[in-house]
Parts: sequence; structure tokens; C-alpha cells
Amino acid sequence: MTESRSAPVTAPAAERPPHAPERGWSWRLLGPFHITGVFWYRFHRFVVRSIPSPFLGVLIAFFTLLFFVLLRKIRAAIASNLEAVLGSCGWWERQRRIYRTMGSFGWCLSERYERLTTNRPFLVEAEGIEIWNEVARSDRGLVLVTAHLGNYEVGSMLPAQVERRRVHLVREPEPDAKAQAFLESVLAEFTQSQYTMHFQSDDPMQGMELLDALRRAEIVALQGDRPRTGAWSIDATLFGKPFPLPPGPAALARIAEVPLLPVFVFREGRRRYRVVFRAPIFAPWTEHRAADLATTMRRVAAEIEWAIRRAPHQWFCFKHL
Repeated sequence: MTESRSAPVTAPAAERPPHAPERGWSWRLLGPFHITGVFWYRFHRFVVRSIPSPFLGVLIAFFTLLFFVLLRKIRAAIASNLEAVLGSCGWWERQRRIYRTMGSFGWCLSERYERLTTNRPFLVEAEGIEIWNEVARSDRGLVLVTAHLGNYEVGSMLPAQVERRRVHLVREPEPDAKAQAFLESVLAEFTQSQYTMHFQSDDPMQGMELLDALRRAEIVALQGDRPRTGAWSIDATLFGKPFPLPPGPAALARIAEVPLLPVFVFREGRRRYRVVFRAPIFAPWTEHRAADLATTMRRVAAEIEWAIRRAPHQWFCFKHL
């Protein structure tokens, strides 16, 4: 097989960071107390586990207001991105959109810790279950692809919890190495023999491990909306604006010859979530590998756009499109 030289894939570039908060002088000054630092990870888990559940909303409202005031760049990014989704608006409506999105993020993050570190009950309902039943009954593997929207980890955990089918969740590395180590320890406590978490790395053996898992008819779940800094990306668009996507989900599904299933998890209330399965995407296999990957990921982009339109305030993209 030969690959087209006119591949619609961008070269890796350090100036193309993921769609996540930037770390500049404030990170150098604050260290572990920066918003991406380990302090907030530990503090968040402590609060969720320590205070009575009915009081959690008060604390989330307080910190939402605090971060609303302090995080100027993130506030501007949220407003700009939502304008692409919802259209232009006046100043007051813009502030309401920002606050609502930050509040949704606070709830999803807090309930993530509740799910991982407490025994509090959750209600998770499925939509499009007939799609899941049709795709999952195959004796081959499956790639789940999602976005930073709602409580996305719930969707990846569901097959392991309900069907006892082994799932490999691949996450981007945390900005702070200590924060990542802390998160790994939290997940280790949430013991599930059928659930394994991997943090993306440059180790080529990681890709081989995931490919082997798919060939054993296991499931690999990936986030399809953030290329790693310096990594190859595919030129796509979201709401008419350039939005680079990682080729990894499409490449893995293509080489393993398995379907790629978009899944999104929407928060619908206190510890209530809806997992929505969308129609599977099958990566084409031609002599033009890069074009095949671009075609597949642009279909993923269309699904991500659909999900954002359904719940725009649960879209956690904290950099400008």
C-alpha cells in the first residue's frame, strides 16, 4: 500500500497545543496551586468525600463564582466558543453562558470523584442502545470515541461494569506530573478487573498494546477532540472554524478493521447521566492512508458538533477555536 503525498494531515508543531487551558507565568508562580496543579485534585476529592452530599451544590456555586472571576482567559475562550455554537449575544447573556458552562464543569468533575471514591448511587440511562447491541454483539473489538463533553468517562466504564467486557480507556496526560500520579492512584482504588486506563505517551508499544486488545475483541475508548502538543493532527472544522483532530482513533480502527462508535455522556441532573450511542463509523481502506484517516475523523468531527449542539454548556473546551 502506498500513501498519498497530498495527505490532508498537518505536520507536528509545538505551537499547536491541545484545546485545554494554557500554562504561562501563573503556573510558574503558583506551581501545585495552579488550576492544573495537584493541590486542586487532592482538595476536590477531599471535599467530595468529606462534606454531606446536599451541601456539595453550595460549594460548587462558590468555586464556580471564584473561578469565573479569576480565570479571565478561560472565560473569554468559553464565550467565544459558545458564540460559534449559539450565535452572538449581549454582555449579560455572555456572562450567563460562561457561568453556566463553568458550573456544569464543576458538577461533572465533582460527580466524577463521587463515582470513583464513594458509594453514592448514580442513574445512567442509555439512548441508542440498539446501536450498541448491534455493534457489540460482534466477536471483534470496538473503538469508542468521545469528546470532552459531559462526564465522558461514564460511557467508557459502562461496558466493563454492565457486560464485564474489558475496556481500555486512553486519556491525555495531565499537565502536572504529580496530578497525573494522584489520578492514577484514585483510579487504582476504583478497582475494576475489566477496566484499564492508559495515559497517552510516545511509546510505540502503547499502540501495539491497544491493537492487540482490539484483536482480542476488547474495547478501546479514546477522546477524539484533542491532538497532543507536537503530535500529528488532521485538519477538520467545528462550527465552520478550523479544529485539528488526532488521527489516532481512526488509525487504530482502520488497522484493526473494527468499527469506530461515537458515544457521548450528557449530565441530566444530580448523579443522572444519559449515554448516547451514535451510528458506527467504518474507516475506509484505500491506498491513500492519510486521506482515509482524514475522512474518518471529519465524520467524527460532525458527530462531536452534533453532541455540542445538544448540550453546549457541557462542552469543556477552554481555548479559543
